[in-house]
This record gives sequence, C-alpha cells and structure tokens, in this order.
Amino acid sequence: MNTPSACSVPRAVAALRRGEVIGLPTETVYGLAADAGNAQAVARVFALKQRPADHPLIVHLGSVAQLDAWARAVPEAARVLVARYWPGPLTLVLPRAARVLDAVTGGQDTVALRMPAHPLARAVLDAFGGALAAPSANRFGRISPTRPEHVRAEFGAAVPCVLDGGACAVGIESTILDLSRATPRILRPGAITRAMLEAALGVTVAAGADAAAPRVSGSLPAHYAPRTPLRLLPRAELLAQVGAPGVLVLGHGFALPPQAGLRLPTTAAGYAQALYAALRELDARGARVILVEQVPDAPEWAGVRDRLARAAAGAGAAD
Repeated sequence: MNTPSACSVPRAVAALRRGEVIGLPTETVYGLAADAGNAQAVARVFALKQRPADHPLIVHLGSVAQLDAWARAVPEAARVLVARYWPGPLTLVLPRAARVLDAVTGGQDTVALRMPAHPLARAVLDAFGGALAAPSANRFGRISPTRPEHVRAEFGAAVPCVLDGGACAVGIESTILDLSRATPRILRPGAITRAMLEAALGVTVAAGADAAAPRVSGSLPAHYAPRTPLRLLPRAELLAQVGAPGVLVLGHGFALPPQAGLRLPTTAAGYAQALYAALRELDARGARVILVEQVPDAPEWAGVRDRLARAAAGAGAAD
C-alpha cells in the first residue's frame, strides 16, 4: 500500500484507475477525489466523508473540451465565464448530460462543474484523462483541509495517496454559480465575486439560494465547523474576553498574545487563505469556546462571511 509520503502523480492516477480515492490539492481546498464515472469509487467518497446521499458533488474537469460531455444545452453565459475564469475557483451548475451518475448530482437534473487551477490537480486530470468527483477532504460538515497534513489527520490509512501541493492559495471553496435557469444566481460565494461575474456577463447576477435552486455542495446551514463551539462577535465584545479561561480568539487587525488566539490578515483574500488552518489549530487546543471577530460587511468578504456563519451554526455539534 502506498504511504502518503510516497504519493506522486503516476501513483495517484494508478489509484484512480483502480477505483480508489486520493487526496488532491486544488487552489481552493484539498479534495477527496475519485473517478466521476465510476459508481463504486463515488460511493467510496460518500462513505469516507459520511456524506448524505442527496448532497451533490462537484465534478472537476481537466479541459474546457470536456464541458459538453458532462453538461447539455450549455448556455453562452457559461462559455463566457469558462473563457475568463477557468481554470480557477468557479463552479458552474448546468443541465446534466446523460452520462452523469445520479450519485454525483444527488438525483437532480443539474451537475456542478469546475476546472481547477492547481498544477498538481491539472497534472492528475491530464494524465487520468477523465473527470474527478472531488468534494473537500474532510468528514462531512467539518473544517475543510488546506494542507496535506489536514487530509492525513482526517483519514489516515484510509486514504494512503495524498498529493502534497502545499498550502492552498485561495483557501475557501469555489464560488458556485447556477446557470441552469434564466437568471444567473450565486449559490455559494467565493473568490470569484458577484461584481466579477456581472462584469463578465453584462447582466445582473442574483445572490443566495431561492426555493427552486438546485442543491449544491456547502449549502447546508451548518458546515465548515470545528468541534469546539464558535461564536461571532464584534471587536469590542471580543476584546473584553481575550485571555479569559477556556476562551480562544480569532481576530484580525489587532495584536494577540499567542496563548490567547490567532491573528489573521486584514484583506479578504489573505484572511480566506488562512482561515481553515487557523480554525483547525484553535480547535485542536481544546478550548471551551472559540470567539471570532466579525469580518467587514463588504462584497469581497462575502465568501468568508458565509463560511464563518455556517461554521458557527455547526460548531460543537456531535459527529
């Protein structure tokens, strides 16, 4: 059996062809990747993650040429965005092609597609030749991994091949844009912002799931959560509790003694890149509660605000 340290692109591709699951670095987070066309391999992903069967996966493509093999009736808006933002942290929800497994879509008529930018992900996809179903490589509802050691800590020997791509550059999951209906709609915010999408398309883009929206990855109210209870507070309230027994603080823009918590960057991109690793570190310290400073209510912070709100909703819940 391969050890994590021995994993390489050829070993990863061989494992995928055997129907196994690998740890795959992307620019957003590390994925738990399997052959998207192999029902048994996809089932293994669900089992490892303890993921509900109706919670769809994102299919990762190796080239734009694969788009029409996995989606049908691809709208012009999708082609515009693919030309501008693929490879990159943008997932498009489109009408599914006949080949797509029900398990991948959660039984829906839509499929979520992305082309990752990380060079190791690209190398694996190029060598594999097919598409990969690759949700975040963590137990369902818990903190996403942004470093290879996070994946190893989650799954150990159950996922022996974890490619080491270093720390993820983006650090939160991709923006998910629904293009299966007339009005483009963001179902999960991320690094590709609403303003960027509107500038590319020249139309208004809606934000937030409506009643008819497809189910997508990361859309449940509680997600991305540490086991330690987590609360979001304005700075003044948070500062009053720095150093209190059993309290750890995650802030930005002010100094913190190391024993009291962690300080993250003041830019949205820098904060996002560091967020999940910081939450994992604080969660491992065994505090009574993690207090997180509220982040700015600005468009570029939408992805971070979304992840923190869902983390707070799910934090402390039993596995």
